[in-house]
Amino acid sequence: MDTETRGGRLATYLLEKGLAGAGPLSSAEDLASEYLIDASYGSDEARVDALIRRETRKNFTTGFVTGLGGIVTFPVTIPAALGASWLIQARMAGAIARIYGHDLASERVRTKVLLSLAGDVAKEAMNDLGLKLGNKLTQRAVDQIPGRLLVEVNKRIGARLLANVGARVLMKVPRAVPILGGVVGGSLDAVVCRMTGRSAKTLFKPPAGEVLEADVSRG
Repeated sequence: MDTETRGGRLATYLLEKGLAGAGPLSSAEDLASEYLIDASYGSDEARVDALIRRETRKNFTTGFVTGLGGIVTFPVTIPAALGASWLIQARMAGAIARIYGHDLASERVRTKVLLSLAGDVAKEAMNDLGLKLGNKLTQRAVDQIPGRLLVEVNKRIGARLLANVGARVLMKVPRAVPILGGVVGGSLDAVVCRMTGRSAKTLFKPPAGEVLEADVSRG
């Protein structure tokens, strides 16, 4: 199986399980609802910031636990800790999109979820397709990607994520001392999770003064 095919399967899995929920994780829709129905928050931005903080703490715990062993069932072979963190981050990005009123069934929204958790490798994936997004991901740049290319973009992001698995694993050393290795892995996952949240906020937060049509029916 070539890298692009494997990348496509990974991207599909992250979107399906990350947004619909996997194991003990509820769906991105349900996660967003927890914050949308909480009247103690003064704005959607406050809801999103609280969500990012909570999921970052959770990602540290997941990184610690899975860093000690265990298997996440993925369509491709990747370390358990990395797989768990990707699922949490994809779900968080989807919940952020929903809080801001976006439709999680939208192909462009789903691509933005992947772009959020891909970080810098997202720009590499875009370059592979001849798409120039500039120095950073923005809503305007992503919204200009032709719809017919979105599936291909998802595949390339998945392929890039797989290509960087080795580097992520090496950053979690030393593994010779299990507890220390778990702490290092959990800390890295937490940092990356926070970055993913910030990227998702950038990609999904409506510009000042703009209200999405989906807001009127989100409950």
